[in-house]
Amino acid sequence: MSFSIRPATSADLDAITAIYRENVQNGTATYELDAPDRTEMERRFSTITGKGYPYLAAEGADGALIGYAYASAFRDRPAYSWLVEDSIYLAPEARGQGLGKALLADLLSRTEALGFRQMVAVIGGAHPASVAVHRACGFDLIGTMPGTGFKFGRWLDTVIMQKALGAGTETPADLTRYPGTLANGIAGR
Repeated sequence: MSFSIRPATSADLDAITAIYRENVQNGTATYELDAPDRTEMERRFSTITGKGYPYLAAEGADGALIGYAYASAFRDRPAYSWLVEDSIYLAPEARGQGLGKALLADLLSRTEALGFRQMVAVIGGAHPASVAVHRACGFDLIGTMPGTGFKFGRWLDTVIMQKALGAGTETPADLTRYPGTLANGIAGR
């Protein structure tokens, strides 16, 4: 499968909304039960990109959007500022073709360049393909939370995986670089 990856734009939101809707309705990667509409997806997109996090779109050879990925805050507490969570969603026809791994690799590169030190994957449904993609990109299994989601009439496990970015925890965070805009709240703590 031929594809290209680029930064997502608001012009991609119809396709992003459709891909996410299919994942909500048919998959366990997200624990949402009702697919959000385009207005809500635009609000989420604006929040993520407005804070400077990377949001990527993947196009097939015909120019159609076949997947997307983004990094976002794991938690909103200041000490978590150097940790991001990844999210990757693919159209059904794009699965199993290497696109998820390519999106994740690009996301890892971009978040590391921004100064983030850790990425976490919260894998709904403990989906084996998603676990394999993260493992192939150097993530370590941190743990499994059994029975944390209930969807499609069954209990689902959630897998947590993590990867150090850049120097990881080997050196202190650089409070002068993005995302280190919280120097007043973090320095000395």
